Amino acid sequence: MASFDMAMSGQTSQPKQKSYSKVLHTKRAIRGLICILFCLLSLLPFLLMVMNATRTSGDIQAGVSLIPSSHLMENWNMLLQKQNGMRLTLGRAMLNSLCITVPGTFLAVYCSCMTAYGIHVYNFKAKKFAWAFIMAIMMVPNQITIIGFYRFMLKLNLVDTYIPLIIPCIAAPAVVFFMKQYMESTLSIEMIEAARIDGAREFRIFNTIIMPIMKPAVATQAIFQFIAQWNNLFTPTIMLTTDEKKTLPLFVQMLTSDQFRVDYGVVYVGLTVTVLPLIIAYLILSKYIVAGVALGGVKG
Repeated sequence: MASFDMAMSGQTSQPKQKSYSKVLHTKRAIRGLICILFCLLSLLPFLLMVMNATRTSGDIQAGVSLIPSSHLMENWNMLLQKQNGMRLTLGRAMLNSLCITVPGTFLAVYCSCMTAYGIHVYNFKAKKFAWAFIMAIMMVPNQITIIGFYRFMLKLNLVDTYIPLIIPCIAAPAVVFFMKQYMESTLSIEMIEAARIDGAREFRIFNTIIMPIMKPAVATQAIFQFIAQWNNLFTPTIMLTTDEKKTLPLFVQMLTSDQFRVDYGVVYVGLTVTVLPLIIAYLILSKYIVAGVALGGVKG
């Protein structure tokens, strides 16, 4: 009688397992379709930009098309011709952007990581106040403080230089917040205390122990800061007045001035050139971005 009951329970459990497995596969398929849909929506603007770079200005004004044309080299040659009549060339604009973006990204990531390390590891009286102050600064938009910042740089004779675009990157509250959350989930205080017992100084501990542990978070924030600095248009527009010092986004903006407003194909070629370094950097660091976001948002 007992064996009969077991056989019956086994027979009833098999349909339940099959139905549960079917529901699970259906949910996975739906999630996969949603992810594919969002991926296509994210890639659509980039695809349109590349396709428009291969079309003429008249074709672009006629309507949207995802079919590439054969005018890419024509638009590229036109871009090279038009830059001859400008004080700023494409190569010079790209070099200017690199001179601002690379040191700005390094300062933002390294100094923010050091700040987060100090707040997470050390105990001092103003610790809570310092963390609250950093969070408060993160809520203040850059547009609110730009007038006072410009007047301050004007008094220091730093307008039309790269210093106001690089040095303020040291204060990056959003990066500090991300680094601190990551440290709370991955960093062991006992390991730091063991290094101190072995005689290692604080600066050496930070550079040789903490930074390698923070590699996924550093790579994640490095690409985010690189993109933000590379695409920054607001602050360079206010601070830079000499054409030879302007960045790549400002170069593209010059192409959309009244003199060149009909050459949309040339404008899209310039936009494509602007985006290419970002795509390359993302492809190189994409695995670190996924690991950094996953581990930084989960506490152990």
